[in-house]
Amino acid sequence: MTSNDVEPDGGSTAMRVIAIDGPAGAGKSTVGREVARRLGLEYLDTGAMYRAVAFAALRRGVSVSDEQSVAELAREMRLSVSEHEVIVDDVDATTEIRGRAVTEAVSAVAANPAVRDELRGRQRAWAREHGGGVIEGRDIGTVVFPDADLKLYITASPRERAERRVREIGGDVADVEWSITERDRRDMNRLDGPLRADAGAVVVDTTGLTIGEVVDHIVAMLPAHTSDAL
Repeated sequence: MTSNDVEPDGGSTAMRVIAIDGPAGAGKSTVGREVARRLGLEYLDTGAMYRAVAFAALRRGVSVSDEQSVAELAREMRLSVSEHEVIVDDVDATTEIRGRAVTEAVSAVAANPAVRDELRGRQRAWAREHGGGVIEGRDIGTVVFPDADLKLYITASPRERAERRVREIGGDVADVEWSITERDRRDMNRLDGPLRADAGAVVVDTTGLTIGEVVDHIVAMLPAHTSDAL
């Protein structure tokens, strides 16, 4: 396994993990990357892994509503994830996993309990291999790494998140806000790993703040929430 491969679970070692959860469009990825850079840690966007499964399903002609087939695909697929690229079965999917087709399919994939179980194992394996890292998603602090050194729940108002998305890819703010609110509803009400702030998480509302301000705030709180090793 190379340094960027994500393989199934097995074994455990001491590691330092900063878990970042929160809804879509709240700035988790941008904040997570910058926090990792400042701390000299590796970064993992677990959402890219679910998108990779959706990409593989679409590429193979597997319906994302066919839970058993998608779960088998998730277990069998070769997946390599790094900060800058996502390789699925030796195909560079970095750009396509952010496209409309995958975006529309990923919610069904993420709601599949067997897929979540498989990818959680790969996420833990990634962390062991990298000695921990800054890991972001929807259930990182609540399920995947409940003993993380620091748990963050990054959020923002639906309107703010919609405006950010429109600035990035265009569209109508009201329509995008509705889509984001609907995605939140699905994520919060799924049975397996619902989106929520862990009881031990620090809630960071990024509404009206710059990325630099958010990162400064997070880095400043680290001595109070992590071991001296961090």
